[in-house]
Amino acid sequence: MKNRLWILVTALLALSPLAYGSEIDKKTKQEIKHLLNYVGESGCKYERNGDFHQGEEAVEHIQKKYDYFADDIETTEDFIAKSATQSLISKKKYMIHCPEQEAVPSGDWLLEELDRYREQQSSQTQ
Repeated sequence: MKNRLWILVTALLALSPLAYGSEIDKKTKQEIKHLLNYVGESGCKYERNGDFHQGEEAVEHIQKKYDYFADDIETTEDFIAKSATQSLISKKKYMIHCPEQEAVPSGDWLLEELDRYREQQSSQTQ
């Protein structure tokens, strides 16, 4: 009887969402998808550790970090902080270079776009 109970408890824990980290809600997934598209289509260059990357290459890097930190990400702000803000090794902030604008930290740039996106989504649902 004890063995069966132990097997049952173990199986339930293994199937529990807690065993696989956090589950991101649909709204957050949509916001993250929007931000990835925004990076890819912005026409801005992403600076990482002194190297410049076009949108598609930047998206690939951010996506890899997102996949790596998926268990630690619950909000879009978590996604930005963990996947798109700074180098894990050098701790140097990523910078965004858009035509005819001063370079800005990627975290600030993405949070600004997130605010615009949320405002737009909010106005569409009213």
